[in-house]
Amino acid sequence: MRTPRDIECWLTDKDGVLVQGDVPIPGAADLLTCWVDTSRRFLVLTNDSSFTARDLSARLDKAGLIVPEENLWTSALATADFLASQQPGARIYVVGEAGLAIALHDAGFVMVEDDPDYVVIGETRNYSFEAITLAINHIIGGARFIATNPDTIGPSESGVLPATGSVAALITAATNRRPYIVGKPNPMMFRSAMNRIEAHSETTAMIGDRMDTDIIAGIEAGLFTVLVLTGITGRKDLERFPYRPSLVVESVAELRAMM
Repeated sequence: MRTPRDIECWLTDKDGVLVQGDVPIPGAADLLTCWVDTSRRFLVLTNDSSFTARDLSARLDKAGLIVPEENLWTSALATADFLASQQPGARIYVVGEAGLAIALHDAGFVMVEDDPDYVVIGETRNYSFEAITLAINHIIGGARFIATNPDTIGPSESGVLPATGSVAALITAATNRRPYIVGKPNPMMFRSAMNRIEAHSETTAMIGDRMDTDIIAGIEAGLFTVLVLTGITGRKDLERFPYRPSLVVESVAELRAMM
């Protein structure tokens, strides 16, 4: 039976584990410091494809958490990594923000408006009817359909906002084509993250706050899984799921004390 002390590499979700909005969760800074001080390899994962790793590093720094950009792995980066293994240099029509466009550009892809090989949908606060219409027509015309993540809603100061999954559902309804989704809970995102830090599943752990994304994907990738109760899933919710994490803790502060 593995324990936190057996783990050499760590993957962790960001929201609900390390931060709530822009506020660090108690114990998060100590956990990150512990990993650095003990030379643990780690990546902070997020399904949000709208920001670059540099942007996210700066935002976390403002919240008091030091996470270098090389220790961040977004669904945009995972999508670029996946597509590079499928069709290097493909022509791509993107509906998304700079985080996705830059990740694809840096991986050698060509952003186009006409005759794309792929339509890639990611998070954005600026969806336009024209962009979605063009994406629909490209997919009907034969372009392959990719979405960075399945999340249907995201938070905002005024309430929830439609996220990638909602827009992908709209496009699916119009085209009768379902996207291949790269982000969590697809274990593909974890495998690409582990490749990034040269980690092995038997000595890697995933920390998350959601049973239906972080924990199930970690289990399917063969990882030691840690559920923290500072986010979406509460202790009373555990009985609803037919699978269990390796460890349940109140917060990352409790996890840090076990290392």
